Amino acid sequence: MAAASESSIVSDGSAAANGQDAAPEAALAVREVSQIPPPLQPRRKVALITGITGQDGSYLTEFLLGKGYEVHGLIRRCSNFNTARLDHLYVDPHNSHKARMKLHYADLSDASSLRRWVESLLPDEVYNLAAQSHVAVSFEIPDYTADVVATGALRLLEAVRSSSKKGIRYYQAGSSEMFGSTPPPQSETTPFHPRSPYAAAKCAAHWYTVNYREAYGLFACNGILFNHESPRRGENFVTRKITRAVGRIKIGLQTKLFLGNLSAARDWGFAGDYVEAMWMMLQQDEPGDYVVATEESHTVEEFLGVAFGHVGLDWRDHVVIDKRYFRPAEVDSLKGDSAKARRALGWSPRVGFKELVRMMVDNDIELAKREKVLVDAGFMDSQQQP
Repeated sequence: MAAASESSIVSDGSAAANGQDAAPEAALAVREVSQIPPPLQPRRKVALITGITGQDGSYLTEFLLGKGYEVHGLIRRCSNFNTARLDHLYVDPHNSHKARMKLHYADLSDASSLRRWVESLLPDEVYNLAAQSHVAVSFEIPDYTADVVATGALRLLEAVRSSSKKGIRYYQAGSSEMFGSTPPPQSETTPFHPRSPYAAAKCAAHWYTVNYREAYGLFACNGILFNHESPRRGENFVTRKITRAVGRIKIGLQTKLFLGNLSAARDWGFAGDYVEAMWMMLQQDEPGDYVVATEESHTVEEFLGVAFGHVGLDWRDHVVIDKRYFRPAEVDSLKGDSAKARRALGWSPRVGFKELVRMMVDNDIELAKREKVLVDAGFMDSQQQP
């Protein structure tokens, strides 16, 4: 009876209506139903990120995972693990149903590794964030900087162009340093005048991206991002160098901070806001280039005032000018005009300048407190810095 009843549902009741034995027909119907494959789960979008271990890479990974992406990051082999910014996102790949971020060894100086991973992963979106991104260091190692920043971008573009998957969308991380000595405000139409090997290499990467867009029809965008900071910023960048020092001075682990040009002015925003603009660029109908900025400019001296003032200290009691930190060619003032991004993408920054500085100082005070525990226990030298 159960079989006959099921058969009547599957076969519109024709067997039951004719008074025939419905069992064979029911069995056939059950077999047919069982052979129908389960509904396919929608395919996750796949993103490939170079520079995933950096500040921007970690924030972008968080953002894309929140959007449901599967994220793959390319990392260089290093004798020490350099994935601290991603530790809170890491899931052992053996938990395959949970691990939506995966890391692979590759290098922008190695074209074969780039081609292999692009062809193996067939990503929907590629974000090129990797670089030797320290301006001062680029004067020390200009050849390496040019190879990774400029030619590395070319290698990745070529890997995307030659991939068997068509329609891959490509994001190139540009920099406000490309404008150099061009007077502010700087927009997408402002001429570049780079003042460092890093900036010159970024200009080359920018024009490679434009060329591949125009020559091959690649969906390739340049994001010209002005300075963006966070508690995850590298400690050898001036903003994080300041906030780390504030934390250590407040806790009693340090007394002096050595800096260079305090009159340099920059347009500082929060990195977590800026990675959203990267993603927005690749969701547009047509590719383009966009300046991403807060449209406010502040000097290093102003940054010092907010950072030290947040903990009740006067920066003048602790900062010492050291000429070794002056660049061979200075960039005096950068201030972005992000009208196009605000209009076309609907993007705007959420975190203001003072909020950003205080966020970084609060983070580094907590870090200094943990260091103090190690110093008091004899595991760290309290005299590492004056």
